[in-house]
Amino acid sequence: MKKLLFSIAVIGVFFSCQQQKKADLIVINANAYMVNSDFGKAESFAIKDGKFIAVGTTKDIQQEYATLKTIDAKNQTIVPGLIDAHCHFFGMGLQQQKVDLRGTKSYDEVLERLVAFQKEKNTAFITGRGWDQNDWEVKKFPTKEKLDNLFPNTPVAVRRVDGHALLVNQAAINLSKLTKDTQVSGGEIIVKNGKMTGVLVDAAMGFINIPKPSKKEQIQALLDAQEISFNLGLTTVDDAGLSRQTIELIDSLQQSGDLKIKMYAMVSVSDENLDHFLSKGIIKTERLNVRSFKVYGDGALGSRGAAMKQPYSDRANHHGALIYAPKKYQEIANRIAASDYQMNTHAIGDSANAHILKTYTSVLKNQKDRRWRIEHAQIIAPEDFRYFDNIIPSVQPTHATSDMYWAEDRVGKKRIKGAYAFKDLLNTYGKVALGTDFPVEKVSPFLTFYAAVVRKDLDKYPENGFQMENALTREETLKGMTIWAAYANFEEHEKGSIEVGKFADFVILNQNIMEVKGAKIPNTKVLATYVNGKKVK
Repeated sequence: MKKLLFSIAVIGVFFSCQQQKKADLIVINANAYMVNSDFGKAESFAIKDGKFIAVGTTKDIQQEYATLKTIDAKNQTIVPGLIDAHCHFFGMGLQQQKVDLRGTKSYDEVLERLVAFQKEKNTAFITGRGWDQNDWEVKKFPTKEKLDNLFPNTPVAVRRVDGHALLVNQAAINLSKLTKDTQVSGGEIIVKNGKMTGVLVDAAMGFINIPKPSKKEQIQALLDAQEISFNLGLTTVDDAGLSRQTIELIDSLQQSGDLKIKMYAMVSVSDENLDHFLSKGIIKTERLNVRSFKVYGDGALGSRGAAMKQPYSDRANHHGALIYAPKKYQEIANRIAASDYQMNTHAIGDSANAHILKTYTSVLKNQKDRRWRIEHAQIIAPEDFRYFDNIIPSVQPTHATSDMYWAEDRVGKKRIKGAYAFKDLLNTYGKVALGTDFPVEKVSPFLTFYAAVVRKDLDKYPENGFQMENALTREETLKGMTIWAAYANFEEHEKGSIEVGKFADFVILNQNIMEVKGAKIPNTKVLATYVNGKKVK
């Protein structure tokens, strides 16, 4: 009788297992923010063939699904794979092979780092990025005399942190055809006492012939950038401005399996690139999406290249400048509007924003779902916010907390109220796409979260936060880093939330960013990152 009962029990278990659906991976006991339409939470989810196949309670998922691999999250917080809606992924990777000048507190410290770098690397052409005169005691552009003395024969070209100004020495100038009298449209050669200072702004930078990295260096840059991104929970990155050659390299590395990160590639606008990609049409694979062009409207606020309606408050009769003639933007917009591609334009100053917004509006007319984007949307005049009713604001919260010390000096008390106005932009369009602009800012999405919600620096300044009327809630911020960013990429049906049918991109965190005290948010660590259900960190 006992043998009979045992047999019946075994048969019952066998049939129970047979009745269960198979999954490749089950996650249980989680505190998972789904970021679905009602911003619900889940304890458990099942994954098969790289996608979520069920989301629910631990009990229900374990009863319905069988798997050889189960992860007990032990009540750790899980969020959808994080998306950086505006960054320079490839550029950040290349930066790993160059001198890092971020955080320097003086021009002398910049020079010290250059000397140390060259002693170690001994390169034929010194390049780097990250200096910011606004962080120095003397808040003025440097001049090249000391650079010339230290490196009389080795060319040096190092970008300002925002990428919109370049410091070069005479050796680098000698390799170009640049003089102080060279005519520049959409930029400036900074001259002092009748001599070139070595600082070039925006379009003027293009005269310096910086050697291009080898294919080996490019591949290493992409792999380095991927590792950094995965370690911080980024599963999709929007690279704001790539060449055709780089996009093709990314595609080949993704196809070979070496590059697993997902990329929304904005093609750097040029007549050649417009001809090629518009004729080819949208390029979409599981990991690569090419359907937008990156256009530069103006320069940066820090280097006073941003195009302003009225002169800068700290530089008389200076307005900054558009990168192209106004007619050119109309021509570009018309070509892109006749396709399925997106136009994503860098606009910082209120004049640049107004011009691009009006250009978009005139070209798109009654087209309501083109999702054209303004990248940065940094300073908006009160009368121009209304244009965002059909145009996506793509903003970077850490720009606010990096610029807040000096931004008002640039634009004055009145205009600063329309700057870094994330909540006002959200209220107009209904969504905001959030990014970092790395390597201009640090890569960490948790600094993005902190800057958006708390609007303070890491030293907790200012005490009451910077222009808190434009802070975002935690829910809005998480949406901006997941589902709204996916929407800005036309990818909301495949990623951006933990829902059945979507790719299983998710991140396990060491603390609950939705509940911890604001000051603790920057200390958030990623315990694991998954792309298509596979662990990549």
